Amino acid sequence: MKITFLLKAAHGMGGTIRATVTLANHLADRHDIEIITLHRRRADPFFPIDERIGVRTLVDLREGVRPGRLQASLGRHNSRLVPRSDPAWSQVTLRGDHQMWRALRGLDTDVLITTRPTFNLPAARFAPRDVVVVGQEHLHLDAHRPELKEHIGRWYPRLDALVTLTEADRRAYTDFLTPSPTRLQVIPNALPAGAKRTSRLDAPVIAAAGRMAKVKHYERLITAFAKVHAAYPDWILRLYGSGPELEKLRAVAAGHHLGDNVAFMGRTGDIHAAFAEASIVALSSSFEGFGMTIIEAFASGVPVVSFACPQGPGEIITHGRDGLLVPPGDTDALADALCELITDPARRQVMGAAAHQTAARYDIAAIARQWEQLLTDLLPEPVEGTPSCRHRA
Repeated sequence: MKITFLLKAAHGMGGTIRATVTLANHLADRHDIEIITLHRRRADPFFPIDERIGVRTLVDLREGVRPGRLQASLGRHNSRLVPRSDPAWSQVTLRGDHQMWRALRGLDTDVLITTRPTFNLPAARFAPRDVVVVGQEHLHLDAHRPELKEHIGRWYPRLDALVTLTEADRRAYTDFLTPSPTRLQVIPNALPAGAKRTSRLDAPVIAAAGRMAKVKHYERLITAFAKVHAAYPDWILRLYGSGPELEKLRAVAAGHHLGDNVAFMGRTGDIHAAFAEASIVALSSSFEGFGMTIIEAFASGVPVVSFACPQGPGEIITHGRDGLLVPPGDTDALADALCELITDPARRQVMGAAAHQTAARYDIAAIARQWEQLLTDLLPEPVEGTPSCRHRA
């Protein structure tokens, strides 16, 4: 079958991009795969894309690429397709609207997989009736603003399927969209193929990774680590990633007089190698759409200590087996859990082995089979002389 993915910036760095490219690369072994990217700012993709995959750019924003007069004019106006309540609204222009509408109306594919409300909503409205449209949600329902949820309630029933990353989110959408003909399915993100470096779990290192944004609440992790450092001064905290909160977090670390014991490592293209140098991975988010960091840590055989925030962590981590869950926002409990593993190397080893077993559930081969089964179920059996019937108007 031919499968088309629609991404905001396929050449960039981010969890949704990584998960989509991982899936697309694996499916390219058996299917005709295309990626449509709304924006392109880089010459080369951050995450390698299989050479068999066609990549089509709608709005090329690379330095030196100049649009025509009409496209330049459209680029000065805000989007009309993307709701103002969508966080991506300010990043999409009327030029992007025009190109996206043309791409959707002219699709020549069996399946279109979209990756966020920014694209789920227009795809539900404008994709041809004979194209199976599957929307994805990488955030949980309550992370969306009320105004955006109104658009979701109106247009998501026109999707053939909606894929969530967690069972909790599937239940939330079931309640929100009922009654609706849209099939609701849970398929988690996948780990890429190939062997990952495994930690020996003997280094005095706690690691965390992700965008340095408010939702990740790294200031809480640093505060918790200050308590850890007071008891175990040889341990260090390594933070991987970048983002708007970086300087604020540096100030928080300085305020706790942590010096070089908190290391801001910047972005990494090999998170598994980074986690293989740690003995514990920590997660301090106020919410997670899934928790990709958790399964990446598990793949390196590293136990995870996390806030039991809404959605992802509680469905991935089995408390006491492959990680520890503590009450959301409780920095003292987070510090105590970290100290619990620091003081018990044997337990770290047992939990690390269990974490490695848990990671196998998220191998790309297993996740791709779930996708292929869903798409097979959705694609209509061709009946000679009978047009395809879809529920999109």
